[in-house]
Amino acid sequence: MNAECGLRKPHSYNGFCTTGFACWATILVHSALPAAECASGGTRDCRKLGGGVCVLRILIADDHEVARKGIRSLLEDHVGWEVCAEAKDGREAVELSAQLKPDVFLLDIGMPNLNGLDAARQILTTTPDARILILTIHDSEQVVREVLAAGARGFVLKSDAGRDLVAAVEALQNRRTFFTSKVAQMMLDGYLRPQEERDTAGQHILTPREREVIQLVAEGKTTKEIATALSLSVKTAETHRTNLMRKLDLHSIADLTLYAVRNGIVQIY
Repeated sequence: MNAECGLRKPHSYNGFCTTGFACWATILVHSALPAAECASGGTRDCRKLGGGVCVLRILIADDHEVARKGIRSLLEDHVGWEVCAEAKDGREAVELSAQLKPDVFLLDIGMPNLNGLDAARQILTTTPDARILILTIHDSEQVVREVLAAGARGFVLKSDAGRDLVAAVEALQNRRTFFTSKVAQMMLDGYLRPQEERDTAGQHILTPREREVIQLVAEGKTTKEIATALSLSVKTAETHRTNLMRKLDLHSIADLTLYAVRNGIVQIY
């Protein structure tokens, strides 16, 4: 692999180093490299059309049709890029991933049924090489942590999409990460925070199934609707909800909903 186009790290997960500050700094430096530096020597997979044109296939997932169409228009103006599918929620994005095998995924965080972060986790479970860019209206440190934990390789605020989206996709196309300077600073600040604070922030670790259940509960779904959505029996769905409340020490559906909002599992506008 071209040294400028990939990071050789002994301990990494989806491109994010787990060995310490030096590797975090390396990621941030490489994230800022111009796309042209990788275009000349990078080795990336692609599909070719007539004439040897290399096409990058992109999936867009957002529950707002206007947003999807706007993003699609912006991306398809770029030579060699093709939007191969659109999804209206995270669950549909996961299904289309299995069917179409896109190269790059643009996932909104705040989607119904299955949010963008949990969709990213599921996609990466079956397709570890997937390159995922998260779109959101929020840039809090909590959201940044969740994006990194999900295995996404980039993060763009929707308010900055007109300015940053093409550059972000170019970075992922060349197997690099993309974070704005503000987000990069949050990443460093989070790393430098005392270990006890980081441990406290992650004290309640939910399984993927638990995250799905809590999102559907917070969206107001009944136990029967949750069971149908997740292909479970009603009894199993009810057991999941009861166990969740016990695990998180919550005492009502309102408490569960508030937890989901505060932890970025669902978003309110």
